[in-house]
Amino acid sequence: MKKAGRWGLALLMLLAALWITGLLAYQLPGPGWLRYLLVALWVVFAVTGAVGVARARAGRWPGVLYGVALVLSGIWWLLLTPRQDRIWADDVAQRLKVVEVDGSRVVLDNVRDFTWRSETDYDARWVRREYNLDQLRSADLIMSYWMGPAIAHTLISFGFDDGRYLVFSLEIRKERGESFSALGGFFRKFEMTLVASEESDIVRTRTNARGEDVYLYRLHGMTQEQLKGLFLSYLGEARKLDAAPAFYNTLTSNCTTIVYELAKQIAPGLPMDYRLLASGYFAEYARDLGVLTPGVPFETLKARGRITDRARASSETDDFSQVIRRGVPGAEQGSVP
Repeated sequence: MKKAGRWGLALLMLLAALWITGLLAYQLPGPGWLRYLLVALWVVFAVTGAVGVARARAGRWPGVLYGVALVLSGIWWLLLTPRQDRIWADDVAQRLKVVEVDGSRVVLDNVRDFTWRSETDYDARWVRREYNLDQLRSADLIMSYWMGPAIAHTLISFGFDDGRYLVFSLEIRKERGESFSALGGFFRKFEMTLVASEESDIVRTRTNARGEDVYLYRLHGMTQEQLKGLFLSYLGEARKLDAAPAFYNTLTSNCTTIVYELAKQIAPGLPMDYRLLASGYFAEYARDLGVLTPGVPFETLKARGRITDRARASSETDDFSQVIRRGVPGAEQGSVP
């Protein structure tokens, strides 16, 4: 029993050490070489101490130092605060602002409408847009794959009677020169932002500029009031992030979990599912909930919903939203009965 207890304690020490290692790696200031050196020294100490505890070769000091390191790291973690005043990358430089919601009339500022030629060559444009929620007719689930089949970025695109679309996307708010790290997202490395964008911007940049593989699925069976409710839920999230910054979290506050949390506001009984974390399979989760186009096998929905090639073949003079929806099951009809 004593041996099992020692090994159990050693395992807990290693788990704590792993968390501290991530915190050091992503939050320590200073030059990279110094950060790597301090992380390496910590790892050596952590592993040596845990092995010593497991083999009953260590005295009290490794455990005491572990405890002190864990407490200090916890305090450091709690003192980390998100900010609005960093030097942000151009594509997340502005915060979405809800200027007005007057009945069905919605006015938004800082809707993104970039023209992308490559990831580094683009024309930046932030615009004001006005929408009539009585003209909402559809919502589409867009899945953009950038790291294998299990991980995808999740976006929701709302369609209006006048042919316009508006896409909402929860993203990390990168600083200039910074890039996304899934591990960093566990350690308060990034703030988050809600981007509202034209499809010709946020979808085309993923297919054409970044080379990602993108799929579009028409969401089925939503009433006009449910569409409005989901749209307004996004506006509520935009207002919260405009008023106070928040950290992105790879596990609990990401592009897929926000869709789930907002959808729960109009359908409270939505079940939890591993596909909320393995976001690349979120479309299958939507299929199982019965909210994709009925009567069509999922394999067909996926094959015909792959918009990558159509997007890459489109020209600047095309109606991008129409081009990418050609052949997508259910896209010819609106979602509203």
